[in-house]
Amino acid sequence: MASKLTNYQCPSCTGPLRYDGTIGRLQCDYCGSSFATEEIEHLYQEQLQHAEQAAAEEVAAAIHAAEQAQPEESADWDGENEGMRLYNCPSCGAELVFDSTTAATSCPYCGNPTVVPSQFHGMLRPDYILPFHISREEALKSLKEYYRGKPLLPKRFADANHLEEIKGVYVPFWLFDGRAVGDMSYRATRVHTVQHGNEMITTTEYYDVRRAGSVAFTRIPADGSRKMPDELMDSIEPFDFSDLKPFSTAYMPGYMADIYDVDDRESFERARTRGENTAERIFDSSVSGYATVTPTGRNMKLLRERTAYALLPVWMLSTKWNGKNFIFAMNGQTGRFVGDLPVSSGRYFAWFAGIAAAVALPLAWFFFG
Repeated sequence: MASKLTNYQCPSCTGPLRYDGTIGRLQCDYCGSSFATEEIEHLYQEQLQHAEQAAAEEVAAAIHAAEQAQPEESADWDGENEGMRLYNCPSCGAELVFDSTTAATSCPYCGNPTVVPSQFHGMLRPDYILPFHISREEALKSLKEYYRGKPLLPKRFADANHLEEIKGVYVPFWLFDGRAVGDMSYRATRVHTVQHGNEMITTTEYYDVRRAGSVAFTRIPADGSRKMPDELMDSIEPFDFSDLKPFSTAYMPGYMADIYDVDDRESFERARTRGENTAERIFDSSVSGYATVTPTGRNMKLLRERTAYALLPVWMLSTKWNGKNFIFAMNGQTGRFVGDLPVSSGRYFAWFAGIAAAVALPLAWFFFG
C-alpha cells in the first residue's frame, strides 16, 4: 500500500506553494500570493498530525508483520529495489517510488512539490532547519560565471539544459557541542648572538614548554548522508547557525530533502577529529617568542556534550563525464561553492594546436622570413 505525501497548496487558488528563501515566505507561482511559514504551519497542523500518527501506525504494522513473517516468505521488493518506498501524489494521484531516505521532492508527472511527513516521525524528526537564502537564479548565475572563461570545458557542461538541472537539497547534518580537553608538550629554543671582538658567540637555550586546558566548541557540523561526499560538504562551510529555525516542513516545498542514513555516533568520529585538530592548533599558536618550537607530546580528547539534528541548504548539480562523476555544490545560505570540472580532450588538442601555431608563425618568419 502506498504511503501518503503532502502538498502545501495556496489558500487563495489551491496552486502549489514553494518556499522562497529570498523573501522568507511561501510563494504561489500561479496567483502570486505569499504566506508566512507560521500561517501555513497552522493551516496544515492537523494534516501533519494525522500523517505522523499514520507513520507511527505504519511502523508498528511493519514490526508486527516482521515478527509474524515465516522464513520462507519473500519481500514485496526484490534485492535490487530493497529500501524503496511507494507513495501517492496528492495532486495527480500518480504512484511514485523513492528511496528510503527521500523526505521532499517534486512529482515528475505534475511537477508539484511534495513532502513526505512520515519520514520525520520520532527520532528522524530534525531539531532545526536552516532555510535557503540563495535563490535558484542566483545559484545559476554563479555557476555560469564559474564556467565562463574555461575553454577546455566540454560544451555539454555549459549547455543551458544542463545548467537547468541544478537542484536545491536540504542535506541532513549532525551538529555537535563539546569540549576539547588535553595537554601538549614542546621542545623550544631561543638563540642569542653576541660579538666579542672579532668573534661572534652564539648561545642556544632549550626549554620544555607545556600547555594544558580546554577549548569549547559549538555546533561542529558533520553531514549524515552517504550520498554526499564528505569533502564536498566540508568545503562549502561555514554556515551561519544563528539563523537556525525550529524544524518545520513549511520551509521545504520546492526543494528536495533527505533524512540521515549515517547516525550520530558514526558522524561524531569526523567531528571529533576536526575538534581535536583545531584545539591542537590553538594550543600550538599559544607557544610564541621562541626561535624554534617542536611538538614532543600530544594528548587531546573531544568530549561530546550535546547533539542536534538539522537540515542545511545546498544547491547541487551532478553530471557524469567519461564514467566519472563531477559535482557542483553551493552553500544555499552564503553562496560559497566548489566544483569539479572535466577537460574535453578534443578542445584540449584544438587549444594546444592553436597555441603551437601561434608560436610557430613568428619563429618561421624569424628563421625563414
